[in-house]
Amino acid sequence: MGNQADNTFQYHMAAVKEKKRIFENAFCGVSRMILESDITKVVVNGKTTFDFSIFRSGKKHIIGMYDELNSFVSYVKDAAERGSSSEMAYVLVGEPGNGKTFFVDFLCSAYRQFLSRKQNRKYTFRFNRMDEIGGYGRIKAIESQTYEDPMILAMNLVDNHEENKELLGRKFGFSDTLIEAFYQDYRPLGACTGYIWNDIRTKTDGELDTMLDFVEIVPVPLTESLGTITGKYPAKDKITSSAVDLLGEESIQRLLHISDTNNPYRFDLRRGALARVAGGGIHFSDEIYKNKKDLVQVYLGVIQNRTIEIDGFKWPIDTLIIATSNNMEFHRFLAEKEEAPIVDRCRICYVSHNTNYKLQKDLTNYAVGSNSRTTLTAEALHQDPNLNYAASVAVVLTRLPRSEKLTPVETMKLASGEVAGEKSIKTLAEVIDTLNQDPEITNRFGQKGLGQRNLGRAIQLLLESSETNEGCCMFACDIFKALERIVLDYVNDANDRIKYLEDLKTAKGLYRERIMTEMFNAYMDEPFAIRRDVMNYVNMIIGIDAENLGPDQMWKYKDPQTDELKALKIDERYIKSVEERLGLKTEEQRETFRTSIRKIYGQKISVSPGYDFMDNLELVKAVTDVRLKSDIAGTGSLIGALANRTNEENQKLYDRMVSTMLDKLNYCRTCAQKTIEYFCTQEDEK
Repeated sequence: MGNQADNTFQYHMAAVKEKKRIFENAFCGVSRMILESDITKVVVNGKTTFDFSIFRSGKKHIIGMYDELNSFVSYVKDAAERGSSSEMAYVLVGEPGNGKTFFVDFLCSAYRQFLSRKQNRKYTFRFNRMDEIGGYGRIKAIESQTYEDPMILAMNLVDNHEENKELLGRKFGFSDTLIEAFYQDYRPLGACTGYIWNDIRTKTDGELDTMLDFVEIVPVPLTESLGTITGKYPAKDKITSSAVDLLGEESIQRLLHISDTNNPYRFDLRRGALARVAGGGIHFSDEIYKNKKDLVQVYLGVIQNRTIEIDGFKWPIDTLIIATSNNMEFHRFLAEKEEAPIVDRCRICYVSHNTNYKLQKDLTNYAVGSNSRTTLTAEALHQDPNLNYAASVAVVLTRLPRSEKLTPVETMKLASGEVAGEKSIKTLAEVIDTLNQDPEITNRFGQKGLGQRNLGRAIQLLLESSETNEGCCMFACDIFKALERIVLDYVNDANDRIKYLEDLKTAKGLYRERIMTEMFNAYMDEPFAIRRDVMNYVNMIIGIDAENLGPDQMWKYKDPQTDELKALKIDERYIKSVEERLGLKTEEQRETFRTSIRKIYGQKISVSPGYDFMDNLELVKAVTDVRLKSDIAGTGSLIGALANRTNEENQKLYDRMVSTMLDKLNYCRTCAQKTIEYFCTQEDEK
């Protein structure tokens, strides 16, 4: 402990008074930890919500889960302000593989990090020289079993509250307001601590300074493997689990030393999971409703009264209780009507899958793994630049419920904050509201679909396939076969299976469109060729009505992205070709479409000047088709040229495109050749 004096009770009191050490309950600690970090506002599915930076920091952090995090933060904040939440547990319910346990583990490790800072450390106390007291045999030192804070002892130095308050002011110099603040978190000493403190009082004739000489202040250990501060209790099977695992039991070893059989110290509470987190910690009950009834009853008492109770002895605890459960177990539990009181004392949060395919990219990276991969023969394994997109889009589409108002692709685009033609984010908000009225949880938005574990399995299948190992490359198109296998093997419900397989087809169509763009960029020998052409179309329809348009159709404008003055030749033939590709036949249809593009441009540019319309898949596809058609009479002939490399010119074109893909677009030889091959086949053509 360094300086010997800093483990005395008097030193600790002075440190609390000078705010060098802190006394707060678990809810206040967690709430302070979250709210001290940066908070920003974000728009999710058309609604404004808060985002807490603490959950977004670190190498492997939480992705998405905006509603769930907001719900959790408001629960903790309410409990810290002594609202009704302080008598509840927080239960995350949802499908397997959607990040419930990951969230709790992340929170626990962040909390341990937070407490490891010097000013946030938790302290407890130990009674020394117990052999001088008598009746404890060879036991010399006894630590508070529930890691009680020294301030709890300070509020229980004498039995009378008013006398105790007066003593804290007189002896330790605390102000009345500070004492009142402490007493808001008042709880009596635990059974054994109270009993021993009485024994010490009897031995010293109630002389306070002599009594306090027996007390030593020690920091609560933060080692994760000890289960202190943050502890996890996984649901065990019916036979081996018992209340002992949670509460503790009588210790034969202690009974050999203790002469008074009524001494509550004969119970070893640290055997249970709760006592170890009782000093302002987090107790995590994994799959809480899988436990058998008597254990759930134990939780009922613990959640409501925040006490450990054995044989009539009580130990008050200060713990934030978080639990998880999957939908199946939760429904089974709800069906047993007599279990209503426990659900009544839980704040239930239904966790949905991530439905934003842009955020899914990070989750897909988690599943692929950040380390460089190798094949079975220890050769470096390359990752197709389209793999992440293909996998992310495929799993996200399975999580989106069908709706009459929106197509799956429109829903997917709106859910990631992109533009979906004429459809607005309002439509998506209405669809979500309607779905969330459904009493059947799994029918709500994002509650069903392929989870993160399924994605992980699909990537394992991809890695073990002979194609991947022989070509030394994880080719994007192969992920669809792997996901199909997962759907057939792991999805039990026939209707779900049919829907997911449909979704995979849609995803493959989107992948196909992306390949068209990539091939055009490779053909043009420029990574952003399509982007440039899309922006040219947008700028042309803005400039077509400009007053300063000369007879040569040249239009000068200031580029909002670079602030440079640019000149653009307005090519009406090009504009018309793109609009024909979009299926706009009449003048009215064209004008409506142009107005909508101008409107989007006006809204987006003010917020993000770099906006490039690449999320408008219909427009991108139309521009790609027009350019491929005009540059080499049609996609058909590019396909023909690439597929039929008997003449020298075609071979040259092929080689040039492959080298562009290798040098500028992050392909390897295997995925470049396979992608061109896929482009040349007509499968999945929409």
